[in-house]
Amino acid sequence: MKPTSLLALGLFFGSLGATQAAVPARQTLSIVADTAGKAPINWFNLDPVQNGVPGVSTEKAYEYLKNRSSKTVVVAVIDSGIDINHEDLKDKIWTNEKEVPRNGVDDDKNGYVDDVHGWNFIGGKDGRNVKYDTQELTRLYVTLKNRFEGAQAEKFKKKDKAGFEQYLQIKKAFEYELKETEAQYEQFQKLNEAFKMANGIVQGAMGKDEYTLEELEKLKPANEQVAQAKTMIQYMAQNKLTKEAFAEGEDYFLEKLKYNLNPNYDSREIVGDDPNNIKEKGYGNNDVVGPFAEHGTHVAGIIAANRTNAIGIKGIADNVKIMVVRAVPNGDERDKDVANAIYYAVNNGAKVINMSFGKEYSPNKEAVDDAIKYAASKGVLLVHGAGNDSKNIDNAHNYPSKKIDENKEVKNWVEVGASSWGDATNFVGDFSNYGKKTVDVFAPGVDIYSTIPSQKYKNNSGTSMAAPVTAGIGALLFSYFPNLTAEQIREIILKSTVKYTDKRVNKPSEDKRPELVKFDELSVTGGIVNAYEAVKLAESMSAK
Repeated sequence: MKPTSLLALGLFFGSLGATQAAVPARQTLSIVADTAGKAPINWFNLDPVQNGVPGVSTEKAYEYLKNRSSKTVVVAVIDSGIDINHEDLKDKIWTNEKEVPRNGVDDDKNGYVDDVHGWNFIGGKDGRNVKYDTQELTRLYVTLKNRFEGAQAEKFKKKDKAGFEQYLQIKKAFEYELKETEAQYEQFQKLNEAFKMANGIVQGAMGKDEYTLEELEKLKPANEQVAQAKTMIQYMAQNKLTKEAFAEGEDYFLEKLKYNLNPNYDSREIVGDDPNNIKEKGYGNNDVVGPFAEHGTHVAGIIAANRTNAIGIKGIADNVKIMVVRAVPNGDERDKDVANAIYYAVNNGAKVINMSFGKEYSPNKEAVDDAIKYAASKGVLLVHGAGNDSKNIDNAHNYPSKKIDENKEVKNWVEVGASSWGDATNFVGDFSNYGKKTVDVFAPGVDIYSTIPSQKYKNNSGTSMAAPVTAGIGALLFSYFPNLTAEQIREIILKSTVKYTDKRVNKPSEDKRPELVKFDELSVTGGIVNAYEAVKLAESMSAK
């Protein structure tokens, strides 16, 4: 979503008065092992009544469906790549049966050579892969600067006044974000140095390198220096600023400055396509794992992790195959790649497409809109994460979206915000975008335990996690009620949400100032998706 959110740093800078937008969506940070208030294990699958947490009642849904047969459904995950050999996913990966592996021939004549498990739109024919890319803001800045700055500027002020005004707005936004990021990195470095110093003092006082918060709490400082160090470590831990968080934060800032906000960086040299030719197809390669598959692997596990192998976790949908479509770099995805990824998924049999990504600018929105309309015409359900900027997206841009022009929305799209597992102060992800008109539903998206590469598992948070929970329910409905259409599936998901109309919750806020509002003010439905309620409604609709 800039895949999930650098939540700890975003929240911490927010508490200091900086905007979270400057620390945008990426991956969640590690939390010290004994931090109080941990999420219940597997909470997103649990039942609100039986288990006391607002999960989606997955096991209750399967108990209801136990006498009903299912059909395999293909779910395309457009993301950063997926570890197709993960122990909990390897049996759930889609295989293109019409393609002969590694023979260098486009056997099924679909335009993609050896696309056995999907396709990678951000890879080159030589086997190299894009890991980083610029933000769309950076790309727009470069394009408009080349056109409107310099000797021709005065001419364009009159000839293309609207374009020149756009350039001035983009230039201002780019320069502001670059300056703010540089300032935050400087502040971050000071915090990091303070943490290292305090941590060193505490380690010396305890006589060991590793310690828990419980052990720190029991530490009786021998002097003022140790007392101050203890207080600082405790305060940072409360803000989830751990050693792991600082290491990830260092990577984040360096990557953002070196790649995301670098006007001179060009990732398409790796891909080898013409980035200005929006209609170009057939570029890329078949490496669907890529160099950083954590985000996509985590998303895939939520949808489809094996429910019968007694290891790891249980995904939402039991009879699905994951089609891997790699189009999301560490940076902003490109409209061209998103459009081609949707076409590829639809043309190769996907019934559900999960899209856990998004951005503020979309210079080739028409190309993506055409792909979205194509998916609608083919009966494919699109599920999209609402974003992690704590914004009301009724009043802010968030692409791609279900709104394909000023007066029309597609009916096969579900926009998803992230809910949490706690009380009013922890019922909605404080990073989650929301919108009474724009966000359709909320789904579990905080502290979601799922698969990551190399046979590992991890808690991550973001609307990137909420979307696959919803996509999993969509796939479950298609699987057990194959006569239903994508529009009907969407209707069922929305109508079957568990409503919390009178519940007052902390509204996500960019400045992190607490404000209690009714939960139903944050989305169209005022509800959280629920698999059990959805299958009951689907059964009644399917029988008609």
